[in-house]
Amino acid sequence: MNREPLLILILCFILGIFFQDKFLLGKVWMYGIAAINFGILLSLFFNTYVLYKIRVALLGVLFFGIGILLHFCTVFSQNTDITVNNKEVIVFKISQKLNSTEKYKKYEGIAQSGEMSFNAVFYIPRNHDELDFKHYYKAESYITQPKQPQYNFQFNYAQYLKRKNIGYQVYISNAVFSAERDDINFTDKIRQYRLNVLKKIDKTGMSGSSREFLKGIILADRTEMDAGTVQDFNRSGLVHLLAISGTHIVIIFGLFYFLMVRFIPLQFRKYAIISSLVFIWLFAGFIGFGNSVLRSCIMLSVYFIFVLLQRKPDLLHSLALSAFIILIPDTQQLFDVGFQLSFVAVLGIFWLNQPLLKYFPPADNYLKKLIFNTITISVSAQLATLPLVLYYFHQFSFVSVIANFAIVPFSEVIIVFSFLMTLLIAFGMDFSFIDIVYDYMIQFLLKIIHWFAGLDAVLIKNIPMNLIEVLSVSVVVYLLRAVILKLNLRNSMNLIISVLAFLMIRTGCNIVENQKEEVIIHSFSKCTVISIKTGNKVRFWIPHKADRKKVLQFIVDPYCSSRRIHHFEIRAIPFSTKKIVFGDQVYDME
Repeated sequence: MNREPLLILILCFILGIFFQDKFLLGKVWMYGIAAINFGILLSLFFNTYVLYKIRVALLGVLFFGIGILLHFCTVFSQNTDITVNNKEVIVFKISQKLNSTEKYKKYEGIAQSGEMSFNAVFYIPRNHDELDFKHYYKAESYITQPKQPQYNFQFNYAQYLKRKNIGYQVYISNAVFSAERDDINFTDKIRQYRLNVLKKIDKTGMSGSSREFLKGIILADRTEMDAGTVQDFNRSGLVHLLAISGTHIVIIFGLFYFLMVRFIPLQFRKYAIISSLVFIWLFAGFIGFGNSVLRSCIMLSVYFIFVLLQRKPDLLHSLALSAFIILIPDTQQLFDVGFQLSFVAVLGIFWLNQPLLKYFPPADNYLKKLIFNTITISVSAQLATLPLVLYYFHQFSFVSVIANFAIVPFSEVIIVFSFLMTLLIAFGMDFSFIDIVYDYMIQFLLKIIHWFAGLDAVLIKNIPMNLIEVLSVSVVVYLLRAVILKLNLRNSMNLIISVLAFLMIRTGCNIVENQKEEVIIHSFSKCTVISIKTGNKVRFWIPHKADRKKVLQFIVDPYCSSRRIHHFEIRAIPFSTKKIVFGDQVYDME
C-alpha cells in the first residue's frame, strides 16, 4: 500500500463493483454498508496503535464498500420499465451512430411517445438518408424490448443495452419526417460538426475502403466500414490500429508539441506542453471521449503535470486515477470490453516491457529504439490481454505477433498522415494529388493486412475459457516477469507450477463438460437448428434455407467454445422433414 496506494484502492473499488453486480444486494444492505463506510471514515481520524496497524485493511474495505454503493446507485437509477405499445408514432432525436448492418443503419437516441420518453436503439432502412443531430424526427415505428438469449453461450444483447441504460429497440420502415431543433446544446453542435467532417471525407476521390479507414483511425467512426475489412483487422490482431488509443493520443500530442516548440521561445517551453495537453483534450472531446481515449488523455495529463511540477511520474498512479475518473460517474463502464482490454494492456506494458528490453542490445539511434520498443510493447500488451481475449473472443492467431512487428513501426507515419489529411479535408483544402498518395498507401496497407488475415493455418478458433482459467493464466503472466528478469530454479519452478495448475484446472473443466449430453433447439432467423451433443462432439442439423455462414457465426462457434467441443459437423435437414425423433423426444421443425 505504501508503494502503490492508488492501484490497491482502485482494485478494491473494482472488486466492490463486481460483487454488487453479481449478488445485487438490496436497499437494506446498502444502509448497512453505508454505515460501515461512515464508521471507517471516522476511525481514520484517530491515531491509536491498533487502528494504525489495520489502516491499510480499513481503506481497502472502505473502497470496496464505495464500489458496491456506487454500482447500486447506477443500476437503481436505470428505468427501462416504461409501458409502450408495439406500434406507435414517436418523436426522437439521435445521440450517436452505431455500426450499420446489411439491412439497417443504427442509432442511439431518445424517443418520446405521448408523455413518456425512453432511450432506444433506432433501426432505419439502410437506403434512408443519414440522420443528423440538429433535427427532431417523427415516424411510425415498431417498438420492442431486447430479448434475453435462449442459452448461456449466446451474447446477451439485452444486458449489453441495459448497461448503457437502453431498454428498447425501435424499427422504422415508413417515411421519417424531420424538423429543425431549437434546443441544440454544445455537445450536439460538436457531434454535428464531426458528422459534417465525415461527410466531407465521403466526398473525396479516394476509394471507399480508404475513406472508411481514415474515418476510423482519426475520427473513431467505423459505422460504415466493410465487414470484410473489420474481419481482416480482427484476425490479424491489428484492430488496435483502428481503435483510438494511447498510441494515437501520444502521436498527436507529439505532433502538436513538435510544432509548438518551433514557435515558442525556450524559456516558455512549459506552455508548449500545456497547449499540447489542451489540444488533445479538445481532440478527445471532438471524437466522443471513448474509454481508451479518456484513459490515455488522463494518463498523459497526469504524467506531464508531474513533469511540470518537477516530480517523478508514476504510471500506475496515472492509470489508477484515470480509472477512478471514468468509473465514479458510471460504474457500468467497467463491463465494457474495450475498457478492460485497455487497462490490462497498460498494466502488461508496465510489468513486462522493461524486463523484455534488457534482452535487446543498446538502442543507440532512433530506428533501433523504435523497433525494439515496438516489439517489446506489442509482446507485453498481447501477453497481458491474452486471457481476456480468449475469454471474450475465443480465438487467437499466431500471425498477430508477426503482423504487429511488420505494421506497428509504421503506425506513426500512418496516423500523422491520416491526421493531416483529416485537417485538410475539414478546412476544405482537399488536394487530389495528396488523396491519390494517401489512397495508394492505405490500399497497400489493407492488402498486407488481408494477407496476414488469410493465414488460416495459424488461426485457432473456438478456444474455451472460463473465469477460473482466466485467473490462472493471469497468474502465469504475472510470474513470467520474475523469470525474464532472473532465470533461476526458484523463479522457474514457480512458473512451471502455475502452468501445471492451469493445465489441471483446464483438464478438469474439459472432463466435467465432456461427460454431459444434450439436445438443444435453436431458434435462428425464422429457422430451427437442432444440435445433438455427445461427449466432446456435436452434430448440427440445419434447414436448407438457413444461411450457413451466419449459423456458423452465431450458433456453431459460440456453442463449440462454450461446451468445449473438439469436433462438430453440420448436416442439412431434408426439405420435407416435419419432425425429428431423438431418443424419447419428438422435435417439431415447423
